[in-house]
Amino acid sequence: MINDPVIKDDWHPVLRTDALPDGRLIGARLMDEDIVLWRTEGRVQAWQDLCIHRGTRLSLGEVRSSRLKCPYHGWEYNTEGYCVHIPAHPEQTPPAKARVRTYLAGEKYGLIWVSLGNPQKDIPSFPEEPDPGYRKVLAGPFGPVKASAPRIIENFLDVAHFPFVHAGSLGDESRPEIADYTVETGPDGVAANDIQIYQPDPYGTGVGDVVHYQYRVFRPFTAYLAKQTKLTRFSILFPITPVDEKTSVAWFYMALDRGYDLPDDEITRFHSSILAQDVPIVESQRPELLPLDLQAELHLRSDRTSISYRRWLSEIGLTFGTA
Repeated sequence: MINDPVIKDDWHPVLRTDALPDGRLIGARLMDEDIVLWRTEGRVQAWQDLCIHRGTRLSLGEVRSSRLKCPYHGWEYNTEGYCVHIPAHPEQTPPAKARVRTYLAGEKYGLIWVSLGNPQKDIPSFPEEPDPGYRKVLAGPFGPVKASAPRIIENFLDVAHFPFVHAGSLGDESRPEIADYTVETGPDGVAANDIQIYQPDPYGTGVGDVVHYQYRVFRPFTAYLAKQTKLTRFSILFPITPVDEKTSVAWFYMALDRGYDLPDDEITRFHSSILAQDVPIVESQRPELLPLDLQAELHLRSDRTSISYRRWLSEIGLTFGTA
């Protein structure tokens, strides 16, 4: 497991809630740690995927009567991670050290979130979540992407690539200009306001227009955007799961106002296609880890959000996924 307290003590999405019914075991990987997820009586458990006896993956086992049973020697663990039954020695009380390492797990936005440490904050908030005027759509997982989480977040924050990577949908090569905008940075993250960019068909009418974006970075690997046009408002919570330093999984949790009448699967397909255009770019970037030294790469006025993101990561002491 990577021992960077900044992200170890944060929350990361690892699985869709609907993928884990009661009694099912699913293995996952987070920050170079193999974990097993299981649910009993509606409650999600997140453990190290390792039987303390002979190192077998517990995700190969089964759930019986609110206990997780190891597939190798049948050791049974209760929901606190303690071994409570050893079939080869049923009369013996299992030793106190026969306990699996357990982690915190929570559910929000249709996702199961896990923290490998001791988070001081809750799962990141989504401003539109309590507003009934928005339809919510979850898309993902997307990946694995062979890129570091900071590289993927920075790409999400960058609108100057729209006319080239997303030409015809989010941008137009003949109108690549980015007007000046402001960025604020504080203890709780980065906020970029009123970024304006021309898009060729924001209303589905074949007529282009300038649209307005706001960006936020709530946590090192959780960003947010709100897109405002003359007719619609749309927002995305964009958390990245750090599988390891150079491998990530992406998720979109979206809020759409009543101006969007497209079905959920069409919305998902569109954003999947956008991310598919980004993937070859972020996987090609060198160095693979995001440089926090601002002298390492060139920067322009249109890079203000990225610059602020890098500075903020440096200020909070992040080392995972950075150079």
